[in-house]
Amino acid sequence: MTSNQSGKLAIADFDYHLPHERIAQEPLEDRAASKLMVLHRDSGAVDHRTFRDLPQLLQPGDLLVANDSRVIPARLLGHRESGGAVEVLLLRPDLDGTWLALAKPVKRLKTGEVLHIPGRDGTIQAGVTLLEKRAEGQVIVRLSDELQQHLDRFGHVPLPPYIDHQLEDESRYQTVYAHESGSAAAPTAGLHFTDDVLTALTARGIGFATVTLHVGLDTFRPVSAEYAEDHEIHSEWCSVPQETWDKIQQTRALGGRIVAVGTTSARTLESLGQRVKAGEPGAFDAFTRIYITPGYEWTMVDILLTNFHLPKSTLLLMISSLAGRENVLAAYQEAIAHEYRFFSFGDAMLIV
Repeated sequence: MTSNQSGKLAIADFDYHLPHERIAQEPLEDRAASKLMVLHRDSGAVDHRTFRDLPQLLQPGDLLVANDSRVIPARLLGHRESGGAVEVLLLRPDLDGTWLALAKPVKRLKTGEVLHIPGRDGTIQAGVTLLEKRAEGQVIVRLSDELQQHLDRFGHVPLPPYIDHQLEDESRYQTVYAHESGSAAAPTAGLHFTDDVLTALTARGIGFATVTLHVGLDTFRPVSAEYAEDHEIHSEWCSVPQETWDKIQQTRALGGRIVAVGTTSARTLESLGQRVKAGEPGAFDAFTRIYITPGYEWTMVDILLTNFHLPKSTLLLMISSLAGRENVLAAYQEAIAHEYRFFSFGDAMLIV
């Protein structure tokens, strides 16, 4: 790997070429029909399976921990008083009732102006007041009462920037166990699960528990810094309920493994590990800024189920810290050769 004199991680070493046709633009009709690459991190060897094989790839007594966050219809399309088109993407609410958001075209917008947002059926209208402009297109806004209470009547589910069209069925961008509303993007490793797969896992004696992490759009943002250490990691709100913490402790006590469903669950679990190490309670809800890169010592996650990630992203750094950069990049090349589908609607990888 390339590094400077201080031994920093060069982001260029986490780049790879992905043919455009390998980016999945639609979810599969059958969620569990996705391909599943099993990456053995001790040897770098890979096996090619399908997602329905997951119960057989795990052991009785293991515990799956999934993110139950639900994607909100956070993309608001409207117009200014002058008639110009505007788009607002809600990122996260604050305790005072305002929202952190992205707005376009942010340079033309003025503090204090009200943006008009028509309902999806065209019969109603609500307002978004711009309170403050911040760096990188971010703004602080306040939603009108009707918009705040009935966001589903106005907003659209936001999709990643590499998806080139809106989904006809927006429920396909939700996991079957999504419950806690708050994400601007789906925890996509969970999109492969069906009720049948969950039933098969239970029948095999594999436990299931949930955490919550509300995913922000920063998860798709490539690292612009030359070195990983110079990147400012984003914060996300996460929660571990007492019931889940109890299950984790029971699983560990009986020799079972903790299987994180996706990088968001992994981020939450490793935040939990840091809290426990510091003598804090296991059950918590708080913002996390944990930044997992090669050299990080994992404390909670034994196995990671994840999708295939963007080049030079913090998520690629994270899985490289678990499986090894060389192993991950070699596995990605094999996935491309075997025509795996990449990114949010793509296939899955199980790192064991």
